[in-house]
Amino acid sequence: MTSATALVTGSSRGIGAAIATILRERGVRVIGHATSTTDDTTIAADLLETDAPAVLWREALQRADGRIDLLISNAGQFQPNPITLDDADWLENWEDTLRINLTAAAQLSRFAVKHWLQTARPGRIVHIASRAAYRGDSPEHWHYAASKAGMIGLHKTIARHYACNGIMSYAICPGFTDTAMAGDYLASRGGPGLLSDIPLGRVATPLEIADIAVFCGLDAPESMTGAVLDANGASYVR
Repeated sequence: MTSATALVTGSSRGIGAAIATILRERGVRVIGHATSTTDDTTIAADLLETDAPAVLWREALQRADGRIDLLISNAGQFQPNPITLDDADWLENWEDTLRINLTAAAQLSRFAVKHWLQTARPGRIVHIASRAAYRGDSPEHWHYAASKAGMIGLHKTIARHYACNGIMSYAICPGFTDTAMAGDYLASRGGPGLLSDIPLGRVATPLEIADIAVFCGLDAPESMTGAVLDANGASYVR
Protein backbone atom coordinates (compact mmCIF):
# COMPACT_ATOMS: atom_id res chain seq x y z
CA MET A 1 0.00 0.00 0.00
CA THR A 2 1.78 3.14 -1.21
CA SER A 3 0.87 6.80 -0.67
CA ALA A 4 -1.61 5.64 1.95
CA THR A 5 -3.31 7.61 4.69
CA ALA A 6 -3.93 6.00 8.08
CA LEU A 7 -6.05 7.01 11.06
CA VAL A 8 -4.52 5.67 14.29
CA THR A 9 -6.50 6.04 17.50
CA GLY A 10 -4.68 6.41 20.79
CA SER A 11 -1.52 7.50 19.00
CA SER A 12 -0.09 9.82 21.66
CA ARG A 13 1.77 7.15 23.62
CA GLY A 14 2.63 3.48 23.96
CA ILE A 15 1.65 1.12 21.16
CA GLY A 16 -0.20 3.80 19.23
CA ALA A 17 2.78 6.16 19.19
CA ALA A 18 5.06 3.33 18.02
CA ILE A 19 2.61 2.43 15.24
CA ALA A 20 2.42 6.03 14.07
CA THR A 21 6.21 6.33 14.02
CA ILE A 22 6.75 3.19 11.96
CA LEU A 23 3.97 4.06 9.52
CA ARG A 24 5.51 7.48 8.90
CA GLU A 25 8.88 5.82 8.34
CA ARG A 26 7.16 3.71 5.69
CA GLY A 27 5.90 6.83 3.94
CA VAL A 28 2.32 6.66 5.20
CA ARG A 29 0.50 9.85 6.05
CA VAL A 30 -0.69 9.37 9.64
CA ILE A 31 -3.58 11.18 11.24
CA GLY A 32 -3.33 10.55 14.95
CA HIS A 33 -5.84 10.75 17.76
CA ALA A 34 -5.61 11.61 21.44
CA THR A 35 -8.18 12.38 24.11
CA SER A 36 -7.16 15.99 24.62
CA THR A 37 -3.89 16.81 22.88
CA THR A 38 -4.07 18.13 19.35
CA ASP A 39 -1.52 19.38 16.82
CA ASP A 40 -1.03 19.40 13.07
CA THR A 41 -1.05 15.60 12.94
CA THR A 42 -3.34 14.71 15.86
CA ILE A 43 -7.06 15.19 16.42
CA ALA A 44 -8.47 15.54 19.94
CA ALA A 45 -11.56 13.45 20.69
CA ASP A 46 -12.83 12.04 23.98
CA LEU A 47 -14.21 8.65 22.98
CA LEU A 48 -16.40 8.59 26.08
CA GLU A 49 -18.60 11.08 24.24
CA THR A 50 -21.18 9.42 22.00
CA ASP A 51 -20.56 11.67 19.01
CA ALA A 52 -16.76 11.75 19.33
CA PRO A 53 -16.04 8.94 16.82
CA ALA A 54 -18.16 10.67 14.18
CA VAL A 55 -16.44 13.99 14.80
CA LEU A 56 -13.03 12.28 14.70
CA TRP A 57 -13.82 10.49 11.44
CA ARG A 58 -15.13 13.62 9.71
CA GLU A 59 -12.13 15.69 10.76
CA ALA A 60 -9.71 12.93 9.74
CA LEU A 61 -11.38 12.57 6.35
CA GLN A 62 -11.18 16.31 5.81
CA ARG A 63 -7.48 16.39 6.69
CA ALA A 64 -6.92 13.38 4.42
CA ASP A 65 -8.48 15.14 1.44
CA GLY A 66 -11.37 12.67 1.42
CA ARG A 67 -9.42 9.43 1.45
CA ILE A 68 -8.43 7.16 4.34
CA ASP A 69 -6.93 3.78 3.47
CA LEU A 70 -6.18 2.29 6.86
CA LEU A 71 -7.83 2.42 10.28
CA ILE A 72 -5.93 1.18 13.31
CA SER A 73 -8.17 0.94 16.38
CA ASN A 74 -5.72 1.13 19.23
CA ALA A 75 -7.34 3.46 21.79
CA GLY A 76 -8.25 1.63 24.96
CA GLN A 77 -8.96 1.94 28.65
CA PHE A 78 -7.76 -0.45 31.35
CA GLN A 79 -9.07 0.56 34.76
CA PRO A 80 -9.95 -1.73 37.69
CA ASN A 81 -13.61 -2.28 38.48
CA PRO A 82 -13.95 -4.42 41.65
CA ILE A 83 -17.27 -6.18 42.15
CA THR A 84 -17.37 -4.70 45.65
CA LEU A 85 -18.00 -1.22 44.31
CA ASP A 86 -21.35 0.49 44.65
CA ASP A 87 -23.73 -0.79 41.96
CA ALA A 88 -23.95 2.54 40.15
CA ASP A 89 -20.16 3.02 40.16
CA TRP A 90 -19.55 -0.52 38.90
CA LEU A 91 -22.00 -0.06 36.05
CA GLU A 92 -20.56 3.32 35.12
CA ASN A 93 -17.04 1.86 34.94
CA TRP A 94 -18.34 -1.04 32.86
CA GLU A 95 -20.08 1.23 30.38
CA ASP A 96 -17.15 3.65 30.12
CA THR A 97 -14.74 0.85 29.25
CA LEU A 98 -17.05 -0.70 26.68
CA ARG A 99 -17.71 2.75 25.20
CA ILE A 100 -14.00 3.39 24.59
CA ASN A 101 -12.73 -0.12 23.86
CA LEU A 102 -15.61 -1.50 21.80
CA THR A 103 -18.37 0.91 20.85
CA ALA A 104 -16.08 3.68 19.61
CA ALA A 105 -14.02 1.12 17.69
CA ALA A 106 -17.22 -0.24 16.13
CA GLN A 107 -18.38 3.24 15.17
CA LEU A 108 -15.07 4.04 13.48
CA SER A 109 -15.03 0.66 11.74
CA ARG A 110 -18.52 1.35 10.43
CA PHE A 111 -17.51 4.76 9.09
CA ALA A 112 -14.44 3.23 7.44
CA VAL A 113 -16.35 0.36 5.82
CA LYS A 114 -19.03 2.74 4.53
CA HIS A 115 -16.32 5.04 3.14
CA TRP A 116 -14.64 2.23 1.24
CA LEU A 117 -17.91 0.83 -0.07
CA GLN A 118 -19.08 4.25 -1.25
CA THR A 119 -15.79 5.07 -2.97
CA ALA A 120 -15.26 1.52 -4.30
CA ARG A 121 -11.76 1.52 -2.83
CA PRO A 122 -9.99 -1.17 -0.84
CA GLY A 123 -9.21 -0.58 2.81
CA ARG A 124 -7.83 -2.23 5.91
CA ILE A 125 -8.68 -2.22 9.60
CA VAL A 126 -6.29 -3.39 12.30
CA HIS A 127 -7.88 -3.98 15.70
CA ILE A 128 -5.62 -3.93 18.76
CA ALA A 129 -7.44 -6.39 21.01
CA SER A 130 -5.96 -8.43 23.89
CA ARG A 131 -5.25 -11.96 25.02
CA ALA A 132 -8.02 -11.21 27.54
CA ALA A 133 -10.49 -11.70 24.69
CA TYR A 134 -9.72 -15.44 24.87
CA ARG A 135 -8.13 -16.01 28.26
CA GLY A 136 -10.17 -13.57 30.35
CA ASP A 137 -8.61 -11.20 32.87
CA SER A 138 -8.47 -10.49 36.59
CA PRO A 139 -11.58 -10.34 38.82
CA GLU A 140 -11.34 -6.53 38.59
CA HIS A 141 -11.35 -6.49 34.81
CA TRP A 142 -14.47 -8.30 33.60
CA HIS A 143 -15.30 -5.21 31.54
CA TYR A 144 -11.92 -5.11 29.82
CA ALA A 145 -12.03 -8.78 28.83
CA ALA A 146 -15.61 -8.43 27.57
CA SER A 147 -14.75 -5.36 25.50
CA LYS A 148 -11.83 -7.10 23.81
CA ALA A 149 -13.85 -10.26 23.16
CA GLY A 150 -16.43 -8.03 21.51
CA MET A 151 -13.73 -6.45 19.36
CA ILE A 152 -12.71 -9.90 18.10
CA GLY A 153 -16.32 -10.68 17.19
CA LEU A 154 -16.55 -7.35 15.38
CA HIS A 155 -13.32 -8.04 13.51
CA LYS A 156 -14.30 -11.51 12.35
CA THR A 157 -17.68 -10.29 11.13
CA ILE A 158 -16.12 -7.49 9.09
CA ALA A 159 -13.58 -9.87 7.59
CA ARG A 160 -16.19 -12.44 6.56
CA HIS A 161 -18.61 -10.03 4.96
CA TYR A 162 -16.47 -7.41 3.23
CA ALA A 163 -13.45 -9.26 1.87
CA CYS A 164 -15.28 -9.49 -1.45
CA ASN A 165 -15.23 -5.67 -1.54
CA GLY A 166 -11.49 -5.45 -0.97
CA ILE A 167 -11.91 -4.58 2.72
CA MET A 168 -9.52 -6.53 4.93
CA SER A 169 -9.63 -6.89 8.71
CA TYR A 170 -6.86 -8.09 11.02
CA ALA A 171 -6.64 -8.32 14.82
CA ILE A 172 -3.76 -8.49 17.26
CA CYS A 173 -4.03 -9.89 20.79
CA PRO A 174 -1.11 -8.67 22.90
CA GLY A 175 -0.51 -9.88 26.40
CA PHE A 176 1.11 -7.49 28.83
CA THR A 177 3.00 -4.76 27.03
CA ASP A 178 5.46 -2.30 28.51
CA THR A 179 3.17 0.74 28.45
CA ALA A 180 1.99 3.17 31.11
CA MET A 181 -1.45 1.54 31.01
CA ALA A 182 -0.08 -1.90 31.93
CA GLY A 183 2.67 -0.69 34.24
CA ASP A 184 0.45 0.21 37.17
CA TYR A 185 -1.36 -3.10 36.88
CA LEU A 186 1.87 -5.10 36.85
CA ALA A 187 3.06 -3.26 39.95
CA SER A 188 -0.23 -3.86 41.75
CA ARG A 189 -0.06 -7.58 41.04
CA GLY A 190 3.47 -8.07 42.32
CA GLY A 191 5.53 -6.80 39.42
CA PRO A 192 8.23 -9.32 38.49
CA GLY A 193 6.31 -12.12 40.17
CA LEU A 194 3.65 -11.87 37.51
CA LEU A 195 6.26 -12.61 34.85
CA SER A 196 6.38 -16.23 36.01
CA ASP A 197 3.18 -16.70 34.00
CA ILE A 198 4.96 -15.62 30.80
CA PRO A 199 7.24 -18.34 29.37
CA LEU A 200 9.19 -15.72 27.43
CA GLY A 201 10.12 -14.17 30.78
CA ARG A 202 9.25 -10.60 29.86
CA VAL A 203 6.38 -8.48 28.61
CA ALA A 204 6.19 -7.31 25.01
CA THR A 205 7.52 -3.93 23.92
CA PRO A 206 5.33 -1.38 22.13
CA LEU A 207 7.65 -1.67 19.14
CA GLU A 208 6.98 -5.41 18.84
CA ILE A 209 3.22 -4.90 18.75
CA ALA A 210 3.62 -1.94 16.39
CA ASP A 211 5.67 -4.04 13.96
CA ILE A 212 2.83 -6.58 13.80
CA ALA A 213 0.22 -3.85 13.35
CA VAL A 214 2.12 -2.22 10.50
CA PHE A 215 2.62 -5.60 8.84
CA CYS A 216 -1.12 -6.18 8.97
CA GLY A 217 -1.88 -2.69 7.75
CA LEU A 218 0.55 -2.61 4.84
CA ASP A 219 2.04 -6.00 4.01
CA ALA A 220 -0.16 -8.88 5.12
CA PRO A 221 -1.58 -10.92 2.24
CA GLU A 222 -5.28 -10.53 1.63
CA SER A 223 -5.77 -14.22 2.38
CA MET A 224 -4.87 -13.44 6.00
CA THR A 225 -7.99 -11.33 6.45
CA GLY A 226 -9.90 -12.48 9.53
CA ALA A 227 -6.71 -13.61 11.26
CA VAL A 228 -6.01 -12.99 14.95
CA LEU A 229 -2.32 -12.72 15.78
CA ASP A 230 -1.20 -13.50 19.33
CA ALA A 231 1.72 -11.66 20.90
CA ASN A 232 1.82 -12.67 24.55
CA GLY A 233 5.10 -14.48 25.13
CA ALA A 234 3.26 -17.84 25.09
CA SER A 235 1.31 -16.91 28.23
CA TYR A 236 -1.81 -17.99 26.36
CA VAL A 237 -1.63 -20.41 23.45
CA ARG A 238 -4.77 -21.15 21.44
